[in-house]
Amino acid sequence: MIGIASDHRGYDLKQEIINRKNYKDYGTDGNTSVDYPLYANKITKAVINKEIDLGILICGTGIGMSIAANRIKGIRCAKVDNLEDAKYAKLHNNANVLAFSASKSIDFILECIDTFLANEAIQEEKYTRRNEMLDNLD
Repeated sequence: MIGIASDHRGYDLKQEIINRKNYKDYGTDGNTSVDYPLYANKITKAVINKEIDLGILICGTGIGMSIAANRIKGIRCAKVDNLEDAKYAKLHNNANVLAFSASKSIDFILECIDTFLANEAIQEEKYTRRNEMLDNLD
């Protein structure tokens, strides 16, 4: 299951994505200004609690959401700007949250998600070691 959340700047794009894909909606519920960390927190809690397998976050730039998500232990959020980012977010980092800018197109975001999902995390020792190190940073 994939969960998705946005701030007010990403709301319209989030709604378009939900209309095309069966993603679980974690808010926001409109274009009225909201504080993005609240929605990043909802997605990260859902990932940590295994309610969803992957979280998608959308804000004006994707930067704020990725910063907020990466403050949570066990979250590896990748801000994705191109297909290569999506691919390596999975292959090397086994990301569990992806963050996007609201300026990206729906087709681009869906292609990135498909690219991410089409790959498997590389199980080489160096990658698993690094991901474990990330998960255990204080």
